[in-house]
Amino acid sequence: MSKYCPITGKGPLSGNNRSHSLRATRRRWNVNLQKRKVEIDGKVVEIRMSNRAYRTLKKSKAVK
Repeated sequence: MSKYCPITGKGPLSGNNRSHSLRATRRRWNVNLQKRKVEIDGKVVEIRMSNRAYRTLKKSKAVK
């Protein structure tokens, strides 16, 4: 399964873990994907979307 939100297009970000001695090791921050039921074209479909996208849709009352 892919780690991106189909609505916002957000994907994972990368960076460094920094220890106390400032050694750098690579890490990544994944998107907070959740399974949500959304009505699209009159049909209820379950999709994996970021929680931020869901909250924005809920705020605009597009999701019931």
